[in-house]
Amino acid sequence: MSFRIHTSGAPKAAIDEVVPGLVGDLIASRITNADPTVWGDAAEAEASRRLGWVDAVSVSRPLVPEILALRDELRAQGVTRVVLAGMGGSSLAPEVIAQTAGIDVTILDSTAPGQVLAAIDAGLADTVLVVSSKSGSTVETDSQRRTFEAAFRDVGIDPVTRIVVVTDPGSPLDESARAAGYRVFNADPNVGGRYSALTAFGLVPSGLAGVDISELLDEAEASLLEVAIDSAENPALRLGAAIAATRQSFDGPRRDKLGLITDGTHIVGLPDWIEQLIAESTGKSGTGILPVVLLPVSPEVEDVPADLQLVRLVDDAEEFHLRERHPGEILVSGTLGAQFLVWEYATAIAGHLLGIDPFDQPDVESAKVATRGLLDARPEAAPAAFVQDGVEVRASDPELVASGSIAGVLDALWARLPEDGYVAIQAYVNRLEMPQLQGLRELVAADSGRPTTFGWGPRFLHSTGQYHKGGPAQGVFLQITERDDVDLEIPGRPFTFGQLIEAQAAGDAGVLADHGRPVVTLTITEPQDDVLELFEAAQ
Repeated sequence: MSFRIHTSGAPKAAIDEVVPGLVGDLIASRITNADPTVWGDAAEAEASRRLGWVDAVSVSRPLVPEILALRDELRAQGVTRVVLAGMGGSSLAPEVIAQTAGIDVTILDSTAPGQVLAAIDAGLADTVLVVSSKSGSTVETDSQRRTFEAAFRDVGIDPVTRIVVVTDPGSPLDESARAAGYRVFNADPNVGGRYSALTAFGLVPSGLAGVDISELLDEAEASLLEVAIDSAENPALRLGAAIAATRQSFDGPRRDKLGLITDGTHIVGLPDWIEQLIAESTGKSGTGILPVVLLPVSPEVEDVPADLQLVRLVDDAEEFHLRERHPGEILVSGTLGAQFLVWEYATAIAGHLLGIDPFDQPDVESAKVATRGLLDARPEAAPAAFVQDGVEVRASDPELVASGSIAGVLDALWARLPEDGYVAIQAYVNRLEMPQLQGLRELVAADSGRPTTFGWGPRFLHSTGQYHKGGPAQGVFLQITERDDVDLEIPGRPFTFGQLIEAQAAGDAGVLADHGRPVVTLTITEPQDDVLELFEAAQ
């Protein structure tokens, strides 16, 4: 068996209660047969054009020799470095695939000017840029493409020989790229971005970098029968029931938060991919499942909140259970290809159980609209409520900043947390310069006493951003932004990367505030030896 799931306690009770009904309703085989009625009348139109992922393995097979031929052609020219410009599922899946294979791919899913410059300054002589955009109009990838085109030309390289495009057929990018002579790989238009791991979006950059993508498809294919049959042993039915239906007690509220822990497995970074899949698929209509990426020693693991269900990704679920025994946790193991496939099925099944459409993202567009409005109007930033240690402090509600200190502001923000609430940290910074900022998640989780998520902006806007606005009104939001002397023009655009990321942060904060979500924004204006010291001192 290429995928294993082991449960005990409340998750096992949920499976025992729910799976027989799923089997009786033929949910697994109906999804496999691309039946759009599984999610109800309201979702039928969207589902009818979003179920291509169930056939991704067979549809993607013919791409493999094309990708490998291009890889060999590029290597013959000395081109061995792959940079991927993509957002959301278009970048997260290749990131997991490459990291797990131990192969370098530069993931460019940021608009921080310093991060874009670093991808260019690392060298262009041996570089191919893969531009991945399903819609063909993603502002981040369009901006990155324009900048790399100019950079290639500046060093005497024809961009047509160094840029590869992955997009839906007929998209604006498809048409413009083909007209310019770029090599284009079309993805299945009937697959949404977050379900695209086993399509051209996952395979092209990974294959060009040297990953054995045939093996990845083989791994997924080995699980196809398991997830397709209407059986109580179907791992996708069991996992979907466990993540969507587990309750705090026999008749208590649902555990609507999912703690994802990597513990002794060879697969690297999978929780980040699962996070965007589940959050964007389920976080809408005031409900959803909030994934929380954790460490084995995170505060939420040491003292598990009642509304958090832990999932531990391990090498062998059965053996791990016998050796370690983690009662009440969901243990899963499997090859990477199997993990992709089973989690996609399980998320779709969770959508069925929650009564929502797992294929739309109705609230993602709101942040994009707000960003475009700010780029057009270019308003002056609101003055800071106060400045402490080189950090400007702003908030959606004046009461949050009334204390005049960062410590007081954070206390005021945590005080807005409902009993079942969560904290979302959003870091709109150059993460190459401040990777340690991710450690803030552990500090905040301990200080607030509630599950805490961490997202690099603007990447998270294409994943958990949907949950923040469309999910339950439980969150409080801590934005971290930076004021940097480094900026970068975007050829053919009236704004720079610095202005773009600033507008994305401000636009999202505005939309969250409009939804009644409390937001605090801390802007770092001076270089910090260790930015975490600021927050440690504030606790």
